[in-house]
This record gives sequence, structure tokens and C-alpha cells, in this order.
Amino acid sequence: MSRIGKMPVTLPEKVKAKVDGRNVLVEGPLGKLSFALPDGINAEVKDARINISIAQGAADKAALFGTSRARINNMVSGVTKEFEKVLEISGVGFKGAVEGNRVSMQLGFSHPVLIDIPAGIKMSFDPKQVVLTIKGIDREAVGNLAAQIKRIKKPEPYKGTGIKYQGEHIIRKAGKTAAGAGAGAGGAAKK
Repeated sequence: MSRIGKMPVTLPEKVKAKVDGRNVLVEGPLGKLSFALPDGINAEVKDARINISIAQGAADKAALFGTSRARINNMVSGVTKEFEKVLEISGVGFKGAVEGNRVSMQLGFSHPVLIDIPAGIKMSFDPKQVVLTIKGIDREAVGNLAAQIKRIKKPEPYKGTGIKYQGEHIIRKAGKTAAGAGAGAGGAAKK
């Protein structure tokens, strides 16, 4: 049984929650979110807290117990403060811009990469057009969109160009010339 699942989710002041059948609905200053509970997991709102429990005879569903509690806790956090992911684009000529409800990025391909901005998500670039900030109240949606954008041009290990999370360390490899320079480069010596 999950220790995290046993802890109740405390509701801050301006947040309201209710359980409607198998759905948990959370409403706060930034918006509304809902989560469908898996079979065998129950939720109850009582005294500004949401308690999660496993239904009688559903011990095989215990694996979803902690996950359900974490998802509900993320919903409560999201409607009070937005989640944020920051991506850095590095490479010569690599840049991006927000154009209406789309993001256009130049990533070294023969064409610009266009991505539609989903509902409930805000995206913006810094003035240098190399740092992309993704914000939203749904943690899963923000994280999935950031991962999807990162997959377009993964950071490569030789020059470090591509898209990475801010603060992410990319392990760099030595190139051909650097690797061969130290160990008797080039074969037999000429006389």
C-alpha cells in the first residue's frame, strides 16, 4: 500500500472540489480540472481535504492508489499556481516564435516546424528567441507537450545542438579529431 496514497490532499482557500461518481472535479482561481478515478479507487471530500481509499476487495488495484492521489494533488496545485517547463534551443540559426495559436521553429530542417498550441496552454519565447516557456494548469499536458517538442530535435552529443530542458546536462563526446589526437595518431611513422 502506498504511503503517498494514504496522505490526504489538503485544499487551499479558494479551491473547491467534489466527487461526482467516478470523477473528481477541482475548481480554483486559474480554472477547472477533472480526473476519472480508476476502478477500485474511491475519493471523498471532507473538511477541506480529499481522502483517497481502495475499495473493498480491490487489493489488485493498489498499484493505482498512490498515482491517483498524486494526480489529484497535481490538479489542486495546478488550479492555484501554473506548472511551467522551460526549453532551450541551441544551434546556429535555431530560433522560434509564437505566431497566433501556433509556434514556428527554425531547427536546421529545410522547413520551419509548426506546432499548434493546445487549449489551456500558454507558450512564449524570450527576446533572443531561443528559450521557450510552456505554462498551464494541467501538469500532464505541460509535460507531454514539452517532451513532444524536445523529441523534434534531440540534443546531439558532439556539438550539443538541439532542444533541451533548461538546466539539463548533456554528456558531450569527443569528436574524431580529439579522440585520435592523444593515442599515436595516424599509424606508422614516415622516414
